[in-house]
Amino acid sequence: MTGRRTGSGQGGPRYGRLAALGSSLLVTAVAVLGGTGVLPSSAEEEAPVVALESAPPRAGAEPEPEDPAVAGAPAAAWGEGAAALRRAMDTLPARSGSGRRVVFSESRQRVWLVEGSGAVASTYLVSGSLTDNLDPGTYEVWSRSLDAIGIDDSGTMRYFVRFTRGPSGAAIGFHDIPVDDGERVQSRLDLGTPRSHGCIRQQRSDARLMWAFAPLGTEVVVTA
Repeated sequence: MTGRRTGSGQGGPRYGRLAALGSSLLVTAVAVLGGTGVLPSSAEEEAPVVALESAPPRAGAEPEPEDPAVAGAPAAAWGEGAAALRRAMDTLPARSGSGRRVVFSESRQRVWLVEGSGAVASTYLVSGSLTDNLDPGTYEVWSRSLDAIGIDDSGTMRYFVRFTRGPSGAAIGFHDIPVDDGERVQSRLDLGTPRSHGCIRQQRSDARLMWAFAPLGTEVVVTA
């Protein structure tokens, strides 16, 4: 089975044109609020197209304590302007589908897990691709792996939820921040800015939320 796009692209400018603006706004928000597509090593629910030998996560992958700077603080602790900015950034994008779904905004570098009622179960910052490898549109989850390894041994990751493929044919999906040689390849404080070479990186606790929320067939809406 291959990932498939089930709808037309969302309106508005492409991510490449918004990256600089989105990254600047999100870096400001974080300051105020103070890879490559991968191939799987073992499939949890459905075997991927190419299966590699299972590789255990490298040293340093566990545990991952919550990062207060990423998790945020009660709204009462912020100034009025900061709280307004946070509310604006948290708002579900317009024209982002309906029903139970995952929404990923490329310009905001943010994910929403949306229940069938339309209520947002969770929203959090992520790090998407540095390249313009993902078109806005509607997709669905087609494969999942609890543990995976990057192409060319570029690191290991967990909770990999795939929903499409990039121009090279490599899978694109959500997973935690990869670990390479015992070190995470980016800081969780960098979430909210593009950092990956293809996929969408999440803090470990958020990757677990995605894993529980998005079984095979879950709709994924990508907005510019």
